[in-house]
Amino acid sequence: MKLQPTHRLRAIAVGAVAVSSALVLTACGSDDNTGGGTNSEGNSKAASNIKCAGEGNLLASGSSAQKNAMDIWVKNYQAACEGVEINYKPTGSGAGIQEFLQGKTGFAGSDSALKEEEVQQSQEVCEGGKGINLPMVGGPVAVGYNLAGVEDLVLDAETIAKIFDSKITQWDDEAIKKLNPDVKLPSTKIQAFHRSDESGTTDNFTEYLHAAAPEAWKYEPAKAWAGKGGQSADGSSGVATNVKNNDGAIGYFELSYADGNGIPTVKLDTGAAEPVEATVENASAAIAAGQVVGEGSDLAMELDYATKAEGAYPIVLVTYEIVCDKGNDKESLELTKSFLTYAASEDGQGALADAGYAPIPDEIITKVRSTIDTLS
Repeated sequence: MKLQPTHRLRAIAVGAVAVSSALVLTACGSDDNTGGGTNSEGNSKAASNIKCAGEGNLLASGSSAQKNAMDIWVKNYQAACEGVEINYKPTGSGAGIQEFLQGKTGFAGSDSALKEEEVQQSQEVCEGGKGINLPMVGGPVAVGYNLAGVEDLVLDAETIAKIFDSKITQWDDEAIKKLNPDVKLPSTKIQAFHRSDESGTTDNFTEYLHAAAPEAWKYEPAKAWAGKGGQSADGSSGVATNVKNNDGAIGYFELSYADGNGIPTVKLDTGAAEPVEATVENASAAIAAGQVVGEGSDLAMELDYATKAEGAYPIVLVTYEIVCDKGNDKESLELTKSFLTYAASEDGQGALADAGYAPIPDEIITKVRSTIDTLS
C-alpha cells in the first residue's frame, strides 16, 4: 500500500520525539569522536551564512560513519535556526534506508548507494518520484588495531582479507612478519571485529577486499558481514570500543573513530612505492579519481578500490544523503532542503576538516547543490 504524505509527516513528527532522548544518550557515549567539533569562531561564521527555512522537527537515520559529521552540521544549523530540530539516529546504513523506504524519515544517511530494487521501493513513498543518492562527504575507512609494543604496522589487502576470514590468527604470522621486517611482532592471538548491523562501512570495506584481493576474499561485497569467524559489534563506535579495549584486536571504522579513541591505524601496501596511511588527504586522492555513475538527478559514485596510485588510500567511502527527488512531504520539504543546502555548502563541507572527513570534490558537490535546489 502506498504511504500517503500525511502518513509520512505523522511518522516524522512522532519519531522525532522518540529519538530525541536516544540522541542525548548517544552524545554522552563513545560515538562522540569529534573532539568538540569546530571552534566557536568557526561556528559563528558558519551560522551567519546559513539560510534557514521551514520549521518543526526533521527525523533522519542511517550511517554511523557519518554520525560525527552530522553532529557538526546539526549543531551549527540549530545554532543559526531557532525553533527547528534535526534528529539524526546512527542506526547503520541498512536500517536507515529501510526506515526511509517505510516513510519514517525525511532522508537517510548511507555509505552505499541505493540498489535498483531499493530505488523501485522508494517510489512507494516518493509521490511521483524516487529516491536519489547525494554524495555529501567522504573519508577513509581506517583499519585500526591494538597490539602492545607495536605502533607502526603495514598490511596488504591479501593479509587483511585472511585476518578477517580467520585464515591468519596470530600477529607473528609469517605473512605479517614479511610486511613488517623491522617490527617485533608478538604471538598474540588476533581478535578481528566486524559490524553486527548492516553497514555501508562494511560494504565499502568488503568492496576493497573483493577488488584488491579477489583470491583471498571470495565473498561478494555487501552491507551484511559474510566472512567466517571473528567477533561482531554494533556500529562503528562498538567496533572501535572493542578494538581499544582488547590487546590483539583489529577492526575497521571511519577515521574519526580511530582519532577520537587514540587507536593506531594500519598503513596499506597497495603496490605503490610507499605504504599509504589512512589520512583525509590520501583518501581525497582516491575519491577524486571516482566517477558519478548515477543518471539524471541521482549522483551515485563508483570508486576504484584497487588503485595503486601513489599517495591514494583505497579503502574509502562516500557517504550519501538519500532523499526523494519528487514527492517529499510538503510540511518538511523546506527544512530538508535548507539543512542539506547547508551541509553541501562551502561552510558545511569546510566544517568537517578537523573531524577526519574528506570534502566531496568541487565538480561533484556543485552538482549536489544544484540537485538539492530542485527537490520538490
